[in-house]
Order: sequence, then C-alpha cells, then structure tokens
Amino acid sequence: MRQQTELAGSFTVAGTAMSVNRMGYGAMQLAGRDGSKLVWGPPNNLDEAIAVVREAVASGVNHIDTSDYYGPHVTNQIIRRALSPYPADLVIVTKLGARRGEDGSWITALSREELTAGVEDNLRNLGVDVLDVVNLRSMFSVHEPAEGSMEAPLNVLAELQQQGLIRHIGLSNVTPAQIAEARRIVPIVCVQNHYNLVRRADDALIEDLAHDGIAYVPFFPLGGFTPLQSAELSDIAASLGGTPMQLALAWLLQQSPNILLIPGTSSLKHLRENLQAAQLQIPSEVLANLNSIGKPEKEF
Repeated sequence: MRQQTELAGSFTVAGTAMSVNRMGYGAMQLAGRDGSKLVWGPPNNLDEAIAVVREAVASGVNHIDTSDYYGPHVTNQIIRRALSPYPADLVIVTKLGARRGEDGSWITALSREELTAGVEDNLRNLGVDVLDVVNLRSMFSVHEPAEGSMEAPLNVLAELQQQGLIRHIGLSNVTPAQIAEARRIVPIVCVQNHYNLVRRADDALIEDLAHDGIAYVPFFPLGGFTPLQSAELSDIAASLGGTPMQLALAWLLQQSPNILLIPGTSSLKHLRENLQAAQLQIPSEVLANLNSIGKPEKEF
C-alpha cells in the first residue's frame, strides 16, 4: 500500500532537511461531535480512529496535520497512542492561535501566555520534546484570511523556536501581506489556506511560494462548490472511474509540486479512497474541462 502515497511524489522544503510525501493526512476528523459542538470530544469509534492513523502511516503517509485544539487534546492523544514511538521520517504539523470555548466556539489565543501554553499542551499530548512544525493561524477572521499584523505572536514563536521547542514555523489562514511580514521575522516553511478547484484566490501565491521552496497546504478540497459545479465534478469523476473527492485531490496534486495534501477522515474506507487519488492521472483535455468550472475568483 505504501506505493499509493509515493505515486504522488515528495517535496523537500528549501533550506531544511524536511522531506515529505505529498499525500499526507489531516487529523481533525478524528475528534468527535457533541450536539452542535464540532471537532469536540472523543470519536464514536476510538479503535477505528487509531487504526486509521496507523494505516495512513503504513501506506506511506509521513506528514500528519493536527492541533491540540481539535477535541481539544483528542486528536493529539490519538496520534500518540497510535504511533508513539514515532517513525523517524514522520513530520507532525500542529497549529496555534485558537482555543476552544465550553460551547465549542473557536476563540482567538495569540497572547504570549496562550501561545506558550499551546506549545506545552502539544508537546505533552503528542509525547515529544520538540514540535516539528507549528503553524500560526491568523484569527482576524475565523473563516477566511483578513489583514492584520501577526508580528507579536510570531515573535513569541520565534523565541520558543530559539529555546528548542519548535523546529519550524508555518502560517495558516493568511494573506500574501501577512506572509511577507512573517518572512521578515522568521523563516516560513509552509502556508495552509483554503484552496480548491473553485476557490482559486491563491493561484499566484502558490506559484510564488513554489519558487521559494515553501510548501502550500490546501484545506477543504471540496469546500465552496455550487450544486452545479458539484454535479459537473461528479460527472467528470465518474468518467475517469473515480470519486469527486479523488478527482479534487488529484487536481490539486497536478497544480503545483509544492502542494501537500492533508485529506482527513475517521473511516478506513474513506482513507483508502483518499490515498488512491495519488494514482489518478487527469488527461490534459479533462484538466481543461475542470479548470473551466473553477475559474479564479475574488477572495471572500
């Protein structure tokens, strides 16, 4: 099964020894749900959640995206239980910048005390001495990038990096201006934003990051599609013998070599389907049809 992820190729971040297979895994869906509280509490089936993480790694995944505010604490504890002691080539990327309210809300957490506590929580629940990558999530708007200076929290992360608690720093939910600001403060190894076939505001940004050897990690590969676009995607996927999710993931892989995928699931069946997307080659004429239903749009 390892061949499935290797078919997607690998990416080495410029200036680092960090090289990962482009088909990774996102851990958010390992957490459960409590009524209207999403990504909250333990999963319905803990054994399957553990099995999903183990099978992902056994299949060649060596890049896992997580955060200690998923659950909270749940996904990191599952990852530790499933994989510790960790494979030498595994890169675990976590996020800071938010915390969870008792009502399940996502609350900005960018103070020095909150960031330091977040690093300590991630270290403890993952069971590691140093975090491979910490993404700082902009919270000026919860749902999309919004302008605002990130200098103060980045300076805190840079200090924690100097203390040996963080190896590398990335960004999430950010604008090009915020990326430029961050790179003046500390080296940035990856950017994680909402991007897919119909959410194309970062087209130029991805190209710029690729030129500098910085990874781009899109989330919500099927988020933002209209019913018509979804129907077209389903028809094209069926013509290629795949699912809409597989086609959306394969399209991302063919967009740029610095794009790293982190599809998430708590189901072994869906994990296997996602990994098979690395085998799906999109012919040029089909690629043109796909691009026609997902023309670049203004960021919203």
